[in-house]
Amino acid sequence: MLRCNAESISIIVNEHMTEVREYLESLELPVPLNLVVKTTPSSMHSLWHLSRVIPKGKFCLTTVDTIFREEDFKGYIEAFEADEQHDGMWAVTPFVDDEKPLWVDVDEEMNITAFRDKPWDGAKYVSGGIYAMTDKAFEVLDKCIEQGISRMRNFQRALVEADFNLQAYSIDKIVDVDHADDIATAEAFLAS
Repeated sequence: MLRCNAESISIIVNEHMTEVREYLESLELPVPLNLVVKTTPSSMHSLWHLSRVIPKGKFCLTTVDTIFREEDFKGYIEAFEADEQHDGMWAVTPFVDDEKPLWVDVDEEMNITAFRDKPWDGAKYVSGGIYAMTDKAFEVLDKCIEQGISRMRNFQRALVEADFNLQAYSIDKIVDVDHADDIATAEAFLAS
């Protein structure tokens, strides 16, 4: 993150992950570290707690189980920093290695038109678990929390329903680590 222009880092850690929390607290970083210790029912709820410490403006969220190459991430961040017309930029990938992927529907200009649980004829991309957006999205997030909505994918759908202008950015391969055998896939991917 630091080599990709991070101005601050905000991390949420499960209350039971004391070793992870202690490790993060021991770091000396050249940018502010905002650490939230909270056990949440979903990644959407984790983002809601992080939204209280994330600085205003543009930010990028990655989930803990998303593995990607640094150079791909750097290109994605540079594209989002240069983008002045979209409310957010989602990393998508044609590499499908998840048991319940979130399919991303896009138009010819890679504008996101929908998030779907099932593929359709012509489906190309799934969510890579990397989301860049502005703090404007927190209004929609607050409404999702108030309405009892859960799951990150439902927040993403709410953004589309609220007419957020979301762009998709394709990265050839992003690995989602959900099981122990996914670690070998991720290690082989990073070593290649």
